[in-house]
Amino acid sequence: MIILGIDTSCDDTSLALIDRDRRILAHIISSQADLHGLFGGVVPEIASRKHVELIDGIYNDVLEKAGISAGDIDLVGVTSGPGLIGSVLVGLSFAKGLCLAGNIPLIGVNHVEAHAMSIFLEREAEFPFVALVVSGGHTIILAFDAPCSFKVIGSTLDDAAGEAFDKIAKFLGLGYPGGRIIEEMARTGSPDHVAFPRPMMDDAGCNFSFSGLKTAFITYAKKHPVDASNINDVLASFQEAVCDVLVSKTFRAARQSNMERIVVGGGVAANGRLREVFLERARREGFEVMISSPLFCTDNGAMIASLASFYAAAGTCSALDIKAYSRMVMK
Repeated sequence: MIILGIDTSCDDTSLALIDRDRRILAHIISSQADLHGLFGGVVPEIASRKHVELIDGIYNDVLEKAGISAGDIDLVGVTSGPGLIGSVLVGLSFAKGLCLAGNIPLIGVNHVEAHAMSIFLEREAEFPFVALVVSGGHTIILAFDAPCSFKVIGSTLDDAAGEAFDKIAKFLGLGYPGGRIIEEMARTGSPDHVAFPRPMMDDAGCNFSFSGLKTAFITYAKKHPVDASNINDVLASFQEAVCDVLVSKTFRAARQSNMERIVVGGGVAANGRLREVFLERARREGFEVMISSPLFCTDNGAMIASLASFYAAAGTCSALDIKAYSRMVMK
């Protein structure tokens, strides 16, 4: 079986081909970061138009890289949501056209679930486990008891963690994407320089809130000079607060769910300091933490194809009139 995965959920156009064992035959990610960097963040209309320009060429390129033809594709998996609705529609419409023309089964994939399950591109993870998906658009904790079976046990009440990084970077005029820039600058900073708040840490639940932390940073920056002499320290302190909240809440969710395994995915999971804090805490408390490689933390077609393989094994396919959606379906 050869599975095509398509992801156009935000500003990356990505297609991948994998086999039945989830080995990657070809994988292309085309980033729009430079384009949106002019505006300090993703412009939805520009993103969707760029997907339209790119997707056909990338499709032909992955076929060529894999050394196969369109007739060799047995299944198409595509992000049907959540994401920027215009962007999602580009990939979903393209996938429907392929399936209609080639009489190929279609599986609409939940983008957040795919991030949580991306670990299976690199290793087998034993169920059950708790998964943190942390990105520019989502900060959410899922509890999986089996493939294709999960429930939401915590999510952000306002800004996502990645969104907070991007907004802080934009406020300081550092550029886009903000998370990568802040991580790089924070490497030489002191995380104890500013005692930023840890929102909702005392709350017994597993939800997040990063709007107040973002406001606390901006308030601090308006009252105190943030310049070349201290900016790395201030950013390291902000990053440490975000990491502390993400890790503490995820471990709390695992304990409350009586699970000893934690999976971490999504774009912010590529952050080196976050990975360090997760693994340090896991060693101290006896948990198993599995974090996707940075390549598979970002939006990518391989994780879409991989998750589609699980649904195909369960005998689940989507109708050609499947609809796109912009928000996470809470179940």
